[in-house]
Amino acid sequence: MNSPATGLKLSAIFFAIFALVHLYRLVKQFDVVVGSHRPPLCVSVVALIVAGALSIWMWKLSSRSAT
Repeated sequence: MNSPATGLKLSAIFFAIFALVHLYRLVKQFDVVVGSHRPPLCVSVVALIVAGALSIWMWKLSSRSAT
């Protein structure tokens, strides 16, 4: 078992779930309240792109480090 590869895959899965939650928010268009602030939907667009890119990058790194 390759511990760094396992950690990278686990992180990739976490970021993929995070990206899917933001995608769900964009599709359903529901409001999120953080304290007394309501972030606009464009924040979810940025978070979706960043989390998706990190997920793909970490998954590819885990595959590369496993060999």
